[in-house]
Amino acid sequence: MSELFEPLLRSYDEKRRAELVAAYMAVEHAAEPVPEVRFPALREPALRRTVEEMLALSGRTLVRTAVKGGPPRWTSAYRDDVAEALAADPACVPPPDERAVLTLILIHSVAIPRATGLLPDDSWLSPYPTPLEELRRRSQLPIGELEAALRRLRLAGLVSQVKAGPGEQGGFVPGPQFHRLTEAARRRLQEELILAAGPGSPLAATIRARRQSRARAAAQQAGARQAGGAEPTHQGENE
Repeated sequence: MSELFEPLLRSYDEKRRAELVAAYMAVEHAAEPVPEVRFPALREPALRRTVEEMLALSGRTLVRTAVKGGPPRWTSAYRDDVAEALAADPACVPPPDERAVLTLILIHSVAIPRATGLLPDDSWLSPYPTPLEELRRRSQLPIGELEAALRRLRLAGLVSQVKAGPGEQGGFVPGPQFHRLTEAARRRLQEELILAAGPGSPLAATIRARRQSRARAAAQQAGARQAGGAEPTHQGENE
């Protein structure tokens, strides 16, 4: 790792180098976002930019999180372009049963509480667990497959289990990986949740129309680039 980061770290003294590596390791490997106040390399903007450059070497970026009124916290995530490429690889995408179970948990633990004003719009973590019985009713998966999907989601950090307590209901909530969402990823997930929870709603129709418009614009730009690239070849042939 030291060889990989050497071009970025060589201008710093040993103390600063240690602070930068400590911040990098914390945001990459801690399950929860780390408090800015604990890491000098996250507190100072110039050093924080270097941490971001270190992350960029592996397609990663810094993500800032903060509870309302609380101090800033930091974690890391894949850059949006890298995440898009990974999502296009079937080997990197959870199988359909896991995606279905995760969607149900997001709907019942996030979308419904948010719709009733119990969760802020930007929160993807929730204190409102989805009971196993609710998942059994809604998923239509055999119990063995459902429990296997939940185990895999928990191992991946996409789901956490909440034990029932006195007067409290147990169940499943989104896991710590949901801290690792960039702003663009949060918006995309918000749209996907709307499409899953209310596919016939006016808001879902607006999302689909906006996506179709973006897809047409991207196709037109790609066509224009291809035409522009082909033009010199034709000119050369005519000459």
